[in-house]
Amino acid sequence: MSDQQPVFSIEKIYVKDLSVEVPHAPQVFMQPEQPQVEVQLAQGVIQIEEGMYEVTITVTVTAKAGEKTMFLAEAAQAGIFQIRNVSAEDLEPIVATVCPNVLFPYVRETISDVISRAGFPPVLLAPVNFDGIYQQRLAEQQGPKIEIAH
Repeated sequence: MSDQQPVFSIEKIYVKDLSVEVPHAPQVFMQPEQPQVEVQLAQGVIQIEEGMYEVTITVTVTAKAGEKTMFLAEAAQAGIFQIRNVSAEDLEPIVATVCPNVLFPYVRETISDVISRAGFPPVLLAPVNFDGIYQQRLAEQQGPKIEIAH
């Protein structure tokens, strides 16, 4: 084991992908109905090179009134993180919890902004407990299993 100090730094934060669809415009704006909003969250990790990781969280927000989709917004917020001199078992919780916690405020703002630019009231995403998601995933799988693509 190296006696070097662990390193964690944010190299870059950026929007990797962003889309918004309003398939039934302009008629959808004439309906007073309150939409049902569904939020989905996904995470991904890619090792770019030794000690450098791209972590992505993707948020998809779908609003429907009955069977009609009022809007669909999706944002993939990514960051490049330098993570060095940590053990493999310490790396996984960092990319599964610490990195998404850094990225979430950015994707939350992006989603809210793009939905309001589409002509709808902004959707404010509730805080996400990435530590809880990670612990739940561990319990379900009986062991660490975040895939780090190379």
